Amino acid sequence: MTTSNYRTSITVDATPHEAFECINNVTGWWTENLEGESQKQGDEFSVRFGDVHYSNQRLTEVIPDKKVVWLVTDSRLNFIKDKEEWTNNRIEFVITAENNKTRVNFTQIGLVPEGECYDACSNAWSQYIQQSLYSLITKGKGMPEKKEVRVYP
Repeated sequence: MTTSNYRTSITVDATPHEAFECINNVTGWWTENLEGESQKQGDEFSVRFGDVHYSNQRLTEVIPDKKVVWLVTDSRLNFIKDKEEWTNNRIEFVITAENNKTRVNFTQIGLVPEGECYDACSNAWSQYIQQSLYSLITKGKGMPEKKEVRVYP
């Protein structure tokens, strides 16, 4: 049986360097609820979407203007049974120049149709990559999840 990891791609009217810079600006397209660093190999960052999703990513491969790979080192997805379904997944961005444009291929290795999170997570990634990251690269402004303001009693 062949496992099919989630994949999507965008083609943008920008340079590979511009796409690379935008991918690493995680708060500009994914979520403003980020702690840590997301710029160079070895950096780690965590993201939160309320009490529904927490994940920690380590940049394991960074090739300027060509590739960025995150390893999910910890996850807590509170809307599914296997709350750690993302742990040890790899998230890859591969950047290539193509006919005076730039193509960004996104793959989450481990996010497969057999997984409980696949439908919700693949739909979310489609929006973040095809709309928010695309907009950040082409228009200078993405649509990340807004910063949560925590109110303590």
